[in-house]
Amino acid sequence: MARMGGQRRLKALAAPRFWPILRKEYKWTVKPRPGPHPAEFSLPLLLIVRNVLGYAKTGREARKLIAEGHFKIDGRVRKDYKYPVGLFDVIEIVDTGEAYRFIPYPVKFFKLHPIPKEEASLKPVRINNKTTVSGGHIQLNLHDGRNILIRVKDPRNPVEDVYKTMDTLLITLPDQEIKDHIKFEMDTLAIITAGRNVGRVGRLVGLQRGWGRTRSIVTIEDQNGNRFQTSLEYVFIIGRDKPVISLPEGAWA
Repeated sequence: MARMGGQRRLKALAAPRFWPILRKEYKWTVKPRPGPHPAEFSLPLLLIVRNVLGYAKTGREARKLIAEGHFKIDGRVRKDYKYPVGLFDVIEIVDTGEAYRFIPYPVKFFKLHPIPKEEASLKPVRINNKTTVSGGHIQLNLHDGRNILIRVKDPRNPVEDVYKTMDTLLITLPDQEIKDHIKFEMDTLAIITAGRNVGRVGRLVGLQRGWGRTRSIVTIEDQNGNRFQTSLEYVFIIGRDKPVISLPEGAWA
């Protein structure tokens, strides 16, 4: 995956390969602003409005629509055309009520998957890290840059702290209320977020621990009984018996 340096502009040829842009026709493209997702795993809002959804023919038209507040990301209007949209973000078109989720997709790396209106207020988030803050409370650091504070009554016996890294929370948007907690454990459903198996869905059937998430190997079994392996870093739990979000047809029956 391409890495983006500290320059204010981005050459089209240096952009991540999954970006839907004409690399040989234009020298420069919009660079995502630092935000909730890494630049190499996200897509600027302008490219979604113009190149993916087709609501504008030019960058100028897309910037105007965005500045007028026609688009929501995770329940909030975003007017920055460089805003980085990434894994499991919900994109809503204010005027039409359409909603899409940014999900991993085989080969192409991502897909804007249409979702029903009632699902637009929910989002799965992965616990990437957790820390103890002042007062003995627990702060959960999530994959999309969010932080959720779990208040603990007794720091010496933190019974409220039932969360572990790699677990998934299903939260409401935009107020971040926890609706469900899915533990990272065998036989749960997962989707692969990067690598050659990106977008594949299956059940966890094995885990070989290594030094950190990047060197730990997970074995996944898809709905046809085929098994494959991937890095733990690329695994995202999305359900128990069935996914908590809708997926493209055929991803999981």
